[in-house]
Amino acid sequence: MDEKVERKEQENQLAQNDEDENEDGEKSSSGVAKEEERSSKESEDNKALDDGKEIDGDSQSLQEEKTSSSPGDSDSVWKLCAGNAAQDYIPCLDNEEAIKMLPSRHHYEHRERHCPVHEDLVSCLVPLPKNYKRPLPWPQSREEIWFDNVPHPGLVTYKKDQSWVKKTGNRLTFPGTGTQFILGADHYIDYIQNTLPDIEWGKHTRVVLDVGCGVASFGGYLFRKDVLTVSFAPKDEHEAQVQLALERGIPAISAVMGTQRLVFPANVFDMVHCARCRVPWHEDGGKLLLEVNRVLRPGGYFVWSAPPVYRTQPDQVQIWKNTSSLAASMCWNNLAKTTDAASAVGVAIFQKPTNNLCYERRRAKLPPLCEEEDKRDAAWYIPMKSCIHKVPVTEQEHGTSWPEDWPQRLLTPPTWLTRVSKGLYGKAGDEEFKSDTQHWKNVMQNSYLKMNFDWKNIRNVLDMKAAYGGFAAALASQPVWVMNVVPIYEPDTLPAIFDRGLFGIYHDWCESFSTYPRTYDLIHADHLLTRLTKRCNTTNTLVEMDRILRPESYVIFRDKVENLEKLKPVMESLHWKVHTTHTKGLEELLVLQKQWWRPQAQA
Repeated sequence: MDEKVERKEQENQLAQNDEDENEDGEKSSSGVAKEEERSSKESEDNKALDDGKEIDGDSQSLQEEKTSSSPGDSDSVWKLCAGNAAQDYIPCLDNEEAIKMLPSRHHYEHRERHCPVHEDLVSCLVPLPKNYKRPLPWPQSREEIWFDNVPHPGLVTYKKDQSWVKKTGNRLTFPGTGTQFILGADHYIDYIQNTLPDIEWGKHTRVVLDVGCGVASFGGYLFRKDVLTVSFAPKDEHEAQVQLALERGIPAISAVMGTQRLVFPANVFDMVHCARCRVPWHEDGGKLLLEVNRVLRPGGYFVWSAPPVYRTQPDQVQIWKNTSSLAASMCWNNLAKTTDAASAVGVAIFQKPTNNLCYERRRAKLPPLCEEEDKRDAAWYIPMKSCIHKVPVTEQEHGTSWPEDWPQRLLTPPTWLTRVSKGLYGKAGDEEFKSDTQHWKNVMQNSYLKMNFDWKNIRNVLDMKAAYGGFAAALASQPVWVMNVVPIYEPDTLPAIFDRGLFGIYHDWCESFSTYPRTYDLIHADHLLTRLTKRCNTTNTLVEMDRILRPESYVIFRDKVENLEKLKPVMESLHWKVHTTHTKGLEELLVLQKQWWRPQAQA
C-alpha cells in the first residue's frame, strides 16, 4: 500500500476512534454528530468566563513551569527555516521530497497537499521578509500593500500588460482591473448582475467560490455588495497571487483543482465563479466541473468568463461546445451567454437543478450518478470522481432549500437543522444554533470587543474550531472576515455555517494549513486541545499557528486549565506575550500576542 494512503487511512481510523470515544452515537444524516454534553461543572465555568463578565485587559505573567523536554528550556531549540523561499514556506505544499516521488504531474498532483510526517517534520520558524512592516489596514489594503511584505515582482512583470498589480515606489497597487476586468472589477460585477438580475448580489447570492482567483480583486470588490467570497489558486508560477490577496485582506487559500476534492461540503456555495481560471472543464470526463457541481448549492449559479465564451477562433469555439455539452449532460440550465459591448468580455451563466427529475429522464446516463455509499460531504483527501451526486430531497439533509435572504440567514437556523433532534451538545439542532449564536454575541460584547486589541488592524480572522459559526456571526458587523474551520475529527457542522451566509473549510490541525505565512491577525481556539492532544503533538500545532500569525497579532485560547498549562512553556519559547489571562474553575481564557522576535539565523 502507498505510504501516503496508508498514513491517511491510519489517521482516519484514529479520528473515528476519537469519535467513538467522545461521541454518543453516530453522525446524523444532517452531518451534525451526536456528542456527550459537557459536564455541568465545565459548562458553568465556561459560562462564567464570558456572559456578563468584563475581562481585565491587564497582562499577567506566564507561569515559569518548564520540563527538561520542553521547547521552553532555551531559545536555541528554535531555528529559522532556511532557503530562498523560507519566508513563504508552506509545509504541505513545499514538501519537495514527496513531490519528487510523484508518478505523475499531469493533473496538478504536485500542487496538491503532500504533508511531511514524523521524522520529516521541520521544527523551524519562518523568517520575516527584510523590512517587513505592519500590513496596511482595510479598506486601504484593498488598493495598496507594502512591497516589502510580499517582495515578489514576478507577477508585476508577468501581468504588466493586464494591470493586475503595479509597483509604485515602496508599495504594490491594485487598480481593480485585469484580464477579464478591463473596465474594472466593479463594472464586471455589475455586468453579471445586469445579465441575470435574479443573482441579487448580497441578498440572494451571499457566499461565492472564486476559482483561480489571481489577486482576488473579484472577491475584494464584492465586499461592497455584501457578498462573501473565498478565493483559491495554486502556489505556482503565478508568483504569490494568493499571498497578495491575503495581504490585501481578501479571503483566500492555496488550493488547486487537481485529483482531490476541494475541502468543502456539498451543496453549499451560492455561486462558483471562474474568470479565465485556466481550468480545462471539458477534459478528463468532466471531473473538475463535476466537482463544482458537488459544492454548488441546488439552484446555484456557475459563472464562466473566458475566451471560449465569447471568442470565435475554432479552438475556442470547440472548447465552448464541449463544455456546454458537458454542462447540459449534468442537467445545468444555460441561463445566459452574453458579451459586454463596453469591454468585449463575455460571460456564461449556468444554474444547477433543484431536483432530480432531469437526471432520471436522461437518455444517456453520462456522467453517471454517484453510488449511494459515495458520501458527498466527504472532502478530506478524497479523490474526485466523474459522477453526479443526486440533489438532496429529505428534510434532514442540507441543500434541500435555499436559505433566507441575507442578512436574515445569519441568525435563522437552517430548515434541515430544525429536524435534528440531538446536535453538538445533546439538544435539538435549532435550539443549539440559537443558544450558540447568543453565547458568542455575549462573549463578543462583554469580553472580546472590550479587550485592549488594536481592532483597526484586525482584518483576517481564523476560528480553529468553529462549531455552528457563532463566533464569526458575532463579528459580522465588524470590518473583518472569518475563516471557519471544522476539524475533520469533530462533528460536521460546516454545512450550517455556509447556510447562515458564512464560509469555512475542513482541516486536520495535526497538519499544516493551506495558507502562506503571516496570514491572520487573530486566531481563535475554543476548546480545541482535548481531542487534538490525543491525535498529535500539539507543539507542532503551536508552531503552525506562529507561522500563519502576523507579528503583533493575537491568539485567543479558551480551554481546560490542564491543557493550557502543558503548552505554556512552548508559548513562552515562541516569545508570545501574555495579553490577558482569566481562570474560573477548570476553565481558562488565555490571550497572547505574537511579537517580532525571530531566532537568530544560523551562521
